[in-house]
Amino acid sequence: MNHCCYFICAPTATGKSSLAIRLAKKIKGKIVNADSMQVYSNLEILTARPSKANCETVEHLLYGYVHGSERYNVAKWCNDISKIITKNKKSNTPLIIVGGTGMYIQSLINGIIDMPAIDEDQKKESYNLLKRIGLKNFINTIDNFDPNSLKNISLNDNSRIRRIWEVYNSTGTSLSDWKKKQNKKYVSDLNYKIFLFTPLREMIYQNVNTRFKAMLNNGALKEVQDLLYLNLNKTLPIMRAHGVPEISNYLNKKCTLEECIKKGQQVTRNYVKRQLTWWRSSSLPIDQVFKEFPNDIDENLIKI
Repeated sequence: MNHCCYFICAPTATGKSSLAIRLAKKIKGKIVNADSMQVYSNLEILTARPSKANCETVEHLLYGYVHGSERYNVAKWCNDISKIITKNKKSNTPLIIVGGTGMYIQSLINGIIDMPAIDEDQKKESYNLLKRIGLKNFINTIDNFDPNSLKNISLNDNSRIRRIWEVYNSTGTSLSDWKKKQNKKYVSDLNYKIFLFTPLREMIYQNVNTRFKAMLNNGALKEVQDLLYLNLNKTLPIMRAHGVPEISNYLNKKCTLEECIKKGQQVTRNYVKRQLTWWRSSSLPIDQVFKEFPNDIDENLIKI
């Protein structure tokens, strides 16, 4: 077996875990999470984390091991998974890395900008400033010091827009200038194959709509209620997980359950669209592309 890592990549709500387990059993491998929200221990239902029964069948790593109070990010994930890769490379154990967060996978393969961590106060300040002056004025402010970074993102992506502001105000150097520096590599000589699944978008949307309702019936309301009891900073990534703001609004009586469901489904569908767009524009080498859902694929079709 020439390859150490096998990436199963697909948008959310496509059934990646099922294929990963079958493939892991076939090649006697382990499954590693590459989803930015499935790392959190506080969100099992809402992030569709693999069940306990599945985790007992095949060893799963980097799932539900970070508390929501931590500001987890791609750099921390790259650091964590690189240790796993190094350890399992010695034992020649193949890893099936599963997720739809393309940026995580790209960062592991190509490395990321080696910049200082952003101070928590800067994150809070950017959140409050955006709220106070509005998105349009916030973008105009950024345009004065880093217009190039604005060209490469959606102007509705508040998280990335705030990051441009935070990087400049925290380091004194624009994000676009940081990107000109050499990337920090986490793993050298990474042997890998990427398997990409891109079913019809409308079919994924149907899954999203059905799954969100099922999550509410299976305990997502209590899960978010427990999260709200922790009174965490609203700028933390876990508080922006798909479904958390929408369910929070319902629990705080700011909307009806029907409005919560409709909005929760919508934001997840929007995410699916962004994921598909990301992969279409990605320069990562894809070994196999499937138009079917991962859970509809025979693992023997995966050319390892």
